[in-house]
Amino acid sequence: MDRTARLTSSPAGRAIAYDPPPVPDSLHVRAAQALADNWTGTSTVPSRGLYPHQWSWDSAFIAIGLRHVSPLRAQTELETLLDSQWGDGRVPHIVFNPSVPLDAYFPSPDFWRSSTAGRAAGAPRTVQTSGIVQPPVHALAAWLVHRADPELSAERGFLARVYPRLAAWHRYLLHRRDLGGGGLASVVHPWEQGMDNSPCWDAPLSRVTPAPARSFRRADLEHGAPEDRPTDLDYGRYVRLATDYRDGEYADGTGEFAVEDPAFNALLIASEHALARIAHELGATGTARHTRAQRLTAALIDRLWDPAEGMFFCRDLADGRLIGERSVSGLIPLLLPELPRDIAGALVRTLSGPHFALGTGAGLVPSYDLLGEAFDPHRYWRGPAWFNTGWLVERGLRTHGERQRADALREAMLRTADATGFAEYVDPHTGEACGALGFGWSAALTLDLLHGPPPHGVSPAGTGAFDQKDKGARAVNGVKGGDRG
Repeated sequence: MDRTARLTSSPAGRAIAYDPPPVPDSLHVRAAQALADNWTGTSTVPSRGLYPHQWSWDSAFIAIGLRHVSPLRAQTELETLLDSQWGDGRVPHIVFNPSVPLDAYFPSPDFWRSSTAGRAAGAPRTVQTSGIVQPPVHALAAWLVHRADPELSAERGFLARVYPRLAAWHRYLLHRRDLGGGGLASVVHPWEQGMDNSPCWDAPLSRVTPAPARSFRRADLEHGAPEDRPTDLDYGRYVRLATDYRDGEYADGTGEFAVEDPAFNALLIASEHALARIAHELGATGTARHTRAQRLTAALIDRLWDPAEGMFFCRDLADGRLIGERSVSGLIPLLLPELPRDIAGALVRTLSGPHFALGTGAGLVPSYDLLGEAFDPHRYWRGPAWFNTGWLVERGLRTHGERQRADALREAMLRTADATGFAEYVDPHTGEACGALGFGWSAALTLDLLHGPPPHGVSPAGTGAFDQKDKGARAVNGVKGGDRG
């Protein structure tokens, strides 16, 4: 069997722990084909035209879907990303493909200058990357990929290889990025949180002097409608922040932008639980990591929860205040299994209320407050519904026993994926396709949803409604994993 065949098929006779056997289905086939079309041989691009490189949290979500098609390819996806990790532990948000022309995407490798400007932070010498990060979904993805085919994972030593890298990644976030001193990780650029153009960033960005328009060229406008993309003013501010971070040799804690974000930290907590499960599988107890996840959950509630509004908000570290913009980011902590019942209930009420109106219109989760002054159903992260945040909310609803709402959201997402050809994002009222088609995580998470929800709700492993079953501790390949971050 040649390499391509091995990367797109499961080993003969090997049971898949999480999934039922694949059933021929046109949506399943088309989703798998979209991922195959975006596969480069070692990783998957989000979109051939608009995003021709490897993106960090995209690859994590893509691996979660790829495990249903090829566990080997899913493992390779994560390994390729982690091969570009910096010496200080950060996982860069872009790994650049050297065969792609520099003018195909901006900011390009010659802007970031990772191998020189990032030398003090341990940037790799042989591959070019950006210098910022994205949400830490990776340990959760690695655990789910392992569960798809534990035998293959053990044979390849997958968990033993990725565990120390994931531990270093979390250590970077928990120590270098605790800029507020309250135990939470901070983002230092809007691109790091993943929801690039959210109204949550309007107030913090207003302090930033934009880079001159003549100093950069926006390649994104060649692939997307200008009215759907960030404005030139916002983009100039993004460029200024990135330039200052680069010129400061990617040192943390010196920039004009520092925000504690609920989704970023909720994903860190979920991944700490997953990393504890990985440590357990490698022969350690995982207790310290579960304890850390509990401590982070308490910090998240203490610093970002607003009981009067019934949701989490971002905190601007420049003035210490919560940013009063309702974003889907403030709902994503619902995926945490140890969230107090009253907080989980309030989040469900907010999600179902007029600001997000889950179950009405197209039945999807808008990225921003439907009643907010900045709401726009088509402009990037200022209203459209996205598949990755919808998937996280669907898992959160399931985690807290909201099966009927979760089932309705799952069906709405599958209908929308089918109707739009796996659009990058959609109008939350009508489901109209926006952005790129055949988008990586839209196709991947469609595959995950097609394979059905985990039947037993919350996992005793502490990773939310993700696992079908838990197995007792065992050492993979006889290797005992450490339990310290």
